[in-house]
Amino acid sequence: MKLNEIRDNPGATKDRVRVGRGIGSGKGKTAGRGVKGQKARAGVAVKGFEGGQMPLHRRLPKRGFFNLFRTHYAAVNLDRIQIAIDAGKLDGAAPVTAETLVAAGVVRRAKDGIKLLGSGELRAKVSFEVAAASKGAIEAVEKAGGKVTVLAPVASGEA
Repeated sequence: MKLNEIRDNPGATKDRVRVGRGIGSGKGKTAGRGVKGQKARAGVAVKGFEGGQMPLHRRLPKRGFFNLFRTHYAAVNLDRIQIAIDAGKLDGAAPVTAETLVAAGVVRRAKDGIKLLGSGELRAKVSFEVAAASKGAIEAVEKAGGKVTVLAPVASGEA
């Protein structure tokens, strides 16, 4: 095989349709847009518009509310932490905090704190300093010989 012999699979690409190029092309005159009206013009924005009638999304009632003061935790499972320790990204001897987890690439951002969840198995003896932890996660860490310290949540004002 040579580089100049490489081709796309047959039917993988379609030729561009040149609209408005004569009646014989089948896409001449109105170029497939039909006749007159708003949709035949450029810059159409009619999604949800019902001809002046109150649109459905405004006729339906609003429901629920958004709690501005809710704490958003970044959830981390024990198996993710074990993988990071095995890969050498996390130091099992030092306490695992939100900053160390972000630095190791286990979580992208800490949000209002880290919540430790008990999915997976933890074999290393590790101490954690996290904002929250599930009962199962605490039991699994203590079974492996580590300990979990639950810190007071830090309000970041992030909604």
